[in-house]
Amino acid sequence: MLLGTWNLENLYRPGGPYGPDDEAAYASKLAALAAVITELDPGLLGVQEVGDPGALEDLAGMLGDDWHVALSSHADGRGIRVGFLSRTELTVVADTAAFPPRMLPVQADDTGLTVSQAGRGFLAVEVEGEREPLRVAVCHLKSKLLSYPDGRFQPRDEGERARYGAYALYRRAAEAAALRALADRLLEGDGRERDVAVLGDLNDEVQAATTQLLLGPPGSEIGTPGYDRPDRGDAVRLWDVAPLIPASERYSRVNSGRRELIDHVLLSHRLVRRVSAAGTGLPSDGPPRLPSVGTDPGERRGAAGSDHAPVWVRVG
Repeated sequence: MLLGTWNLENLYRPGGPYGPDDEAAYASKLAALAAVITELDPGLLGVQEVGDPGALEDLAGMLGDDWHVALSSHADGRGIRVGFLSRTELTVVADTAAFPPRMLPVQADDTGLTVSQAGRGFLAVEVEGEREPLRVAVCHLKSKLLSYPDGRFQPRDEGERARYGAYALYRRAAEAAALRALADRLLEGDGRERDVAVLGDLNDEVQAATTQLLLGPPGSEIGTPGYDRPDRGDAVRLWDVAPLIPASERYSRVNSGRRELIDHVLLSHRLVRRVSAAGTGLPSDGPPRLPSVGTDPGERRGAAGSDHAPVWVRVG
């Protein structure tokens, strides 16, 4: 089974403030996305930036009649949310945006506004696996691409840039803690025997503190001496598959010319040991060919395809 995650970049039907301007651009975008998914051929694909539920249905329709769709009910201010495309029937087991108990609201802007839940919800589903049921959560954490009051994408000064960078980090860290709480629910303290995956656009790289929050007890990452050494933490750990991706392909976005791996797949103890391959983009294509993005996401409105590469694992 191939399990993956892909940020579809502004998947809206045409005519709104964020999507393509016309039907031709929309058709080109759908065709480009569908071609990648068809060649990738995932059993289950977590998706992000679904701005219009109907647009995901349109995309699924281009893939064939045997695809199933699930979407979170928790969207951000632009209407974007996370979801799944699945070859088999799926059951939603959680759809939440709540911060975990005991976590206070965090500051979000210069006015003192606070937020007490994730900007975009987390969706978890269960599908039948080859051996046992597979539980998978998908997410899209707060972006590092900053926006400022009055719709600006550039700060008035470096103090404003630093403050809004901090506000985004507060939110992303709180969302990571909320996602970890959901992972705990899915694992039920039994990751040695339960197949669980957490995937999505974490908007940060492997060694970022927000990403590391999701792993659980440290010291057992892939490639370290502790990986093959059983211990009590294995029941609740998650493993980022990034070290299994060939080094030349270890990126999912190009930001101002710099390659970043900000989309991730994390697996439970039993599941990670069944991985036979991992990668980004299409398995037959080598390193992904991606456009370089800047600070204004509106610059790619109506562009075909996506500015992210899918990230995937094959498990047996």
